[in-house]
Amino acid sequence: MSNPLLDTAALPRFDAIRPEHVAPALDALLAEADAALEKATGPEVPADYDALSAVLDVATERLGRAWGAVSHLNAVADTPELRAAYGEALPRVTAFYTKVGADERLYGKYKAIAASGAALGPARRKALSNAIRDFVLSGAELQGEAKDRFAAIQARLAELGQAFSEHVLDATDRWGLVVTAAELDGVPEDVKAATAAAAQADGQEGHKLSLHMPVYLPLMQYARDRSLRERLYRAYVTRASDAGPIEQDNGAVMAEILALRREEAALLGYADYAEVSLVPKMAESPRQVQEFLLDLARRARPHAERDLAELREFARAELGIEDLQAWDFAYAAEKLKQARYAFSDNEVKQYFTESKVLAGLFRIIETLFEVRIRPDSAPVWHPDVRFFRIERDAPAGGDGAARLVGQFYLDPYARPGKRPGAWMDDVRGRWRRPDDGATQTPVAQLVCNFAAPVEADGARRPALLSHDDVTTLFHEFGHGLHHMLTQVDEIGVAGISGVEWDAVELPSQFMENFCWEWDVVRHMTAHVDSGEPLPRELFDKMLAAKNFQSGLQTLRQVELALFDMRLHADDGPGAPAVPEGVPRVQQVLDAVRREVSVWLPPAFNRFQHSFSHIFAGGYAAGYYSYKWAEVLSADAYEAFEEEGVFNPAVGRRYREAILEAGGSRPALESFKAFRGREPRIDALLRHQGMAG
Repeated sequence: MSNPLLDTAALPRFDAIRPEHVAPALDALLAEADAALEKATGPEVPADYDALSAVLDVATERLGRAWGAVSHLNAVADTPELRAAYGEALPRVTAFYTKVGADERLYGKYKAIAASGAALGPARRKALSNAIRDFVLSGAELQGEAKDRFAAIQARLAELGQAFSEHVLDATDRWGLVVTAAELDGVPEDVKAATAAAAQADGQEGHKLSLHMPVYLPLMQYARDRSLRERLYRAYVTRASDAGPIEQDNGAVMAEILALRREEAALLGYADYAEVSLVPKMAESPRQVQEFLLDLARRARPHAERDLAELREFARAELGIEDLQAWDFAYAAEKLKQARYAFSDNEVKQYFTESKVLAGLFRIIETLFEVRIRPDSAPVWHPDVRFFRIERDAPAGGDGAARLVGQFYLDPYARPGKRPGAWMDDVRGRWRRPDDGATQTPVAQLVCNFAAPVEADGARRPALLSHDDVTTLFHEFGHGLHHMLTQVDEIGVAGISGVEWDAVELPSQFMENFCWEWDVVRHMTAHVDSGEPLPRELFDKMLAAKNFQSGLQTLRQVELALFDMRLHADDGPGAPAVPEGVPRVQQVLDAVRREVSVWLPPAFNRFQHSFSHIFAGGYAAGYYSYKWAEVLSADAYEAFEEEGVFNPAVGRRYREAILEAGGSRPALESFKAFRGREPRIDALLRHQGMAG
């Protein structure tokens, strides 16, 4: 047990895992899993759910937890050595899971269980149904050369997805610009302090800028130097593209990914990859998704046109910007918001100290979902990472000891070597283990990229979160609660497992609503200097500005979702011809923008080259899920608005119907169990100021 990756009985020993542990651990775990597959598919193990699970699921879950720890470290603590170890292991792990998914013998045993009429509970029936569906999507019904080619495609797609992520990370990390204090006129003091510290750490004078969000976003919002904003914008929107080093250009990577997905779809008998992607989702067809998106675009367009006209006029009249450019948008929008609502994002940020925000978030969770959150201890991958446990009081008549519900890691700050963005991932899922009968509690990782605390005048100031950061934190915690509060004991459908991808954002987007409730916000704010809570007057201004430019923002999300769907749905006959010299990805994006956008970005914009969601993050032909699930989440939150935001009875109903049920039944059934009816779009339009 000297190799920490082989110690899967407890929590991962993140502080002890080294790159040199990866290969020998996977040698052992893959051999163990291979042996389990052979045993499970042989005559020794009958076509019985428990028998198969005790042999195969135990081995693959152990492999999955070890590989999950390696993958997680690769995302949050990238080093050349770890990257090399991960890259060497990835094809082997991919090949194993591809082999399992396409194994005809195993597929036959699952079909035999389904045909046997064995008495299975609802969760197991759903898990079995999902497994049979996934065998088909994994090529289990393919034969000969087609099966071999399918496996080769999976291996290559895994490599390409990793390459895409690495190119984005490297392009982000390797860009830097040292400027003088004078060039940062208008930029908030905490950003100046952080960039000064970054320059000092490099042995340089001045301020070192980066493309990480805690620096990039406030620079675009507040820097008065227009040429500086343009330099940052150009660098950001051309990351991992033909505008940079050829070894980081994702152009060829995207083209190959799309070609392989198209080939995969053809092998499985589908017209295009979008059809494949939608098989396990709520949406019925690519056409239905596109109609949903275009309807939303139609509703949002008048609001977006008004937003843009107002911004252009304000920029011309008040800022002297006659030709509003992409690098002016965030700056002009922030100035317009200040002028219209008499506050700035930076003013608000001074009240959201990280510790106070966390305390407020935990208070909501504890009140609504009848749990307690306590600090806990576990090995971590960075000193800034914290660990917590979620408990529930023992039932009446019990021994009085609190019952462990789940645990989570929180990694809040941006740093080099850490993938941009925010996400929730699972360390392990809830499971009544077939090997010993014990119930395994779920563990999650919640990862963000906020600005870290900085030293100022010899004192360490707490981390400050923008209101957008607070919303992001609540969003990821919604995913975490979905994973951790489940009461389903079948691992394949516990928590977020087995939930339709276009419904998985329901609990996350649901939690965002609390960031706009006065009774929530006032309890999670304390000014960084005075300790005073956010004034009600300032909150009212924030609330008035809540839907500021919501038309433009909605159209932007529609643009991304429609681009994704068209990219994967229009690959068959009849697809528009690609103009000479224009890559198909760019051509599709340009066409979508002409169709739904009210403003076109500059020709050099290569946003798609860093669109990790669809090329490396599991959202291929699924980015529409954010808007689809937003309809569900807004409608679900409306029940709290109707019956009381802090009403524990509503919280209990929501917890039991949606969070605890996890993927054990169709998401629509869970929604109807909570709301008593099918979802409606009305609440979303009202929340975004686009009703009527």
